[in-house]
Amino acid sequence: MVKDLFLYNTLTRKKEHFEPLDPPHVGLYVCGPTVYGDPHLGHARAALTFDTLFRYLRHLGYKVRYVRNITDVGHLEDEVADEGEDRIQKKARLDQLEPMEVVQYYTNRYHQFMNMLNMLPPSIEPQASGHIIEQQLLIQQMIEKGFAYIKNGSVYFDLKKYNEQFGYGKLSGRILEDMLSNTRQLEGQDEKHFPLDFALWKKASPEHLMHWPSEWSEGFPGWHLECSAMGMKYLGERFDIHGGGMDLMFPHHECEIAQSTVITGKQHVKYWVHNNMITINGQKMSKSKNNFITLEEMFSGRHPLLEKAYSPMTVRFYMLQAHYSSPLDFSNEALKAAEQGLSRLMKGMAILPKLTPSSSSTVDVQTVVEKGYEAMGDDMNSPVLLGYIFEGVRIINLVKDGKGKINAADLDMLRHFMTTFAFDLLGLIPEDTQQSTGLLDKVIRLLLKQRQDAKARKDYAASDQIREQLTSLGIVIKDTRDGAEWELE
Repeated sequence: MVKDLFLYNTLTRKKEHFEPLDPPHVGLYVCGPTVYGDPHLGHARAALTFDTLFRYLRHLGYKVRYVRNITDVGHLEDEVADEGEDRIQKKARLDQLEPMEVVQYYTNRYHQFMNMLNMLPPSIEPQASGHIIEQQLLIQQMIEKGFAYIKNGSVYFDLKKYNEQFGYGKLSGRILEDMLSNTRQLEGQDEKHFPLDFALWKKASPEHLMHWPSEWSEGFPGWHLECSAMGMKYLGERFDIHGGGMDLMFPHHECEIAQSTVITGKQHVKYWVHNNMITINGQKMSKSKNNFITLEEMFSGRHPLLEKAYSPMTVRFYMLQAHYSSPLDFSNEALKAAEQGLSRLMKGMAILPKLTPSSSSTVDVQTVVEKGYEAMGDDMNSPVLLGYIFEGVRIINLVKDGKGKINAADLDMLRHFMTTFAFDLLGLIPEDTQQSTGLLDKVIRLLLKQRQDAKARKDYAASDQIREQLTSLGIVIKDTRDGAEWELE
């Protein structure tokens, strides 16, 4: 059975047969969250896209190094003009916290909700602030190569020179001259040689909280630089797949390509893969637009647009019903339909182990399996794959009701297909497992409340005993400013 994978490459604007640079090894880099708020549906869709790809690549036998970064410095409010306040610093200022308290809290929250959605953790999850030296070294190389210049303690990328030599805009299709004519003059741009030059290093103002020493100034790295630095460090000068949301294509990924091309002298990524956005009434869901629904709100139902709470697996199933490259508009009707579809699937999966084989088959399992692989191999076409999974459910019900027969070989094939694709590759979890996870959370939080009460009455022995007992069960307790959080080892 052919198990090829074709991926739509944003760079070439066509589907291409996936052939890794160094088989069986695959390098996958994905832009992760900027951690200054709770994860929302948009974050979940990006995570699901590359979780699915990670799962399928491993299923095909590849040894995948999946790197997904955490942005914890340098992402300014105006990401095109390199102006405004750092998003994490702004949150820290408003909440009267240290920036790294904000980072830690929302990184923990991101992990918590990704775990509830059954997203596999990446192989490596580097933070931008942990790679300042690597970023400074890349800046020095760009200066030495003549593609970066120093101005008043900041360092900027010479985009005009890069465009003349390599051509800028290959990924997004933007033309530099058109962009320039549509660019308004912004405060601070007068120190740039060219209005569209972007920052590699910014000199920190006196009130800026996050800054590091460098030979140019006490400052901080530009947002785009971190991914070039961390991608090269963990995957090499050239790697297979770079992923992220379509909203990152410009300016983030275009600038990353420019930096990495100057450093390496070659195309540093073979396949660029971008997921589309989740929209509300046709507008992109995002924190900056203040039109987002957090995952906590989805799972609790506490949002004005929600008619009820939806389980993590319902949300995962809802997103899988659309191709990752298509926009997905939020609606309660779609989520309720997803809830019903997921229930029907899980009922079929519960029946599957109880089926008994006949001496012959009147159902066609082979075609379902072949078409399922074709769908997954065709740019991870999850909606088409779900159609064949539900064809498997139809076969299960036919056999259960005595309206169809299945022999032992076909039954084994059906069981393998359904469990592999529904559970292993699409990452869906039976409802009873979800309920058990929710119950576990409630029980642990009850114990954490008892521990907090013990600390309040200065019974530190009882407090320590609760923590030690949870630790012995493989439950890691982390004390934060907003209370204790837990996760499994």
